[in-house]
Parts: sequence; C-alpha cells; structure tokens
Amino acid sequence: MEKLIISACICGAEVTKEQNPAVPYTVEEIVREAKSAYDAGASLIHLHVRWDDGTPTQDKGRFQECIDAIRKECPDVIIQPSTGGAVGMTDLERLQSTEVVPTPEFATLDCGTCNFGGDDIFVNTDNTIMNFAKIMQERGIKPELEVFDKGMIDIALKVDKKGLLEHPLHFDFVLGVQMSATVRDLVFMAGSIPAGSTWTATGIGKNAWNIAAATIAMGGHVRTGFEDTLYLEKGVLAKNNGELIAKVVEIAKLLGREIANPTEARQILGMTK
Repeated sequence: MEKLIISACICGAEVTKEQNPAVPYTVEEIVREAKSAYDAGASLIHLHVRWDDGTPTQDKGRFQECIDAIRKECPDVIIQPSTGGAVGMTDLERLQSTEVVPTPEFATLDCGTCNFGGDDIFVNTDNTIMNFAKIMQERGIKPELEVFDKGMIDIALKVDKKGLLEHPLHFDFVLGVQMSATVRDLVFMAGSIPAGSTWTATGIGKNAWNIAAATIAMGGHVRTGFEDTLYLEKGVLAKNNGELIAKVVEIAKLLGREIANPTEARQILGMTK
C-alpha cells in the first residue's frame, strides 16, 4: 500500500476561539499551527485565512502574507489554498486565493451546493464549478475535488468530460456534513471515482477518527485539523493541530501505513513534472 498523505486543515472559516482557544486567527498563529501539523507528519496544509479578529477572508494580500510566512518555517510543505472561502462570498472573492505569487500548485474546487445547517447554504452552481475549473487549468493549478456527497462526484466527472481537469483526479470526501459519515458511505464514495484517481477523506466532528481509521485501512489519504474537529477524543480539546496529526500517525502505524513526506506526496498526487 502506498504511503499515507496527511492533510492538515488548520483553521477553516467557521470554528472560533470560543470553541477552542488554540484556533488560529493571526498570521503568527496560523504559522504556529501549520508548523505543529508539519512537524507531526502532515505533508499538506489546507489553508483558510482570517483577519486578526477571526473574520474569514479570501483577501489575496492576507493569503500571500500567510503563505510566505508558512514557507519560511516549512519550505517544502504543499500549501493548498481554499477557494471555498466562507458562506456568502462571491466567486471573485473566493478565487483571490489562487492569485498569490508564485501560483499555488494545488487548490480546492468545491463540486456542488451544500447545506451547512440551519439557513446556511454554500452555493456552487454548475457555471461556478466550470469557471473555477477553467481558471485553475489556465493557471496550472491542480484541483482537489471537494465532494460532500455522491452527486458531487458526478458533477466533477461532468467537468472532467469537458476537458477541464488534469489526470490523475484527486478527490476529498467530506463526510458528516451533507452525507453521513459511515464506513458504508465511505466505501460507496471510494468506489464511485475513476480508476487511477487518488482520494482523501475526513469525518467532521465526532466522526473524525472512525473515518480516519477506515480510510487508512482502505488505502486512501486522511485530512484532519481544527476545521474538521477540535477534539482528540470526547471531552478532550486538542491543544494544537499537531496533536490531531499525531493521532492519525499513530493510527497509521497500527495499521501498517508509512507516512508520506511532501516530495512523496507530490509524486502520489501526480504533481511532479
């Protein structure tokens, strides 16, 4: 079985310091959390950014500042800026994260509209998805296809048929938001993507560790971090992202998976020329 890529989603756009005081807002805090994850075994940083008061932003300058600062501490890590942003942002706002210099090698591409609970709807029309894919292709950015249910896989494949995606495709299954986070559903999702594709999975909240363990055993890759879970176990807040990554490493060792470094991760994902 190939080595395990661990992605660290260090802050997201919705979690707050009120939920866990270690959630990073400032540039210094974001760098601290990125380094803690990298040092623990993450080869990829999935990056949202905030203003100092915690407000999520897709501001190009803020992304540039955070990426430059992370690079100083973790020179070889893969940095994957989010184009999801936060609920209510426009398409042009969301795409600012791909305008940093140098151009990102990897970025997220959300493949459908999603209910986030209550009245929150994260809107991604077919035209938005196609446009994002086209712009990423023009800029030479590999997309991670973010899918929250099986229908979003089908939308991604429709985009692929238009010639807007480069192979091998890479999917991220986010379970526990719109689709249930069960091993049954994880198996269904993994069996629904084209042969030769790579995939990562994450379980939100209480679903983090059962999905991580099943994913590792199935040969997929794992995402975790404060965006997805704030707890090491029930009632125990993680002190930093590194603790969450270290738990994935521990599970991987028990299941016989070695951890990929950033160079190996790029090879697995087909990001080397």
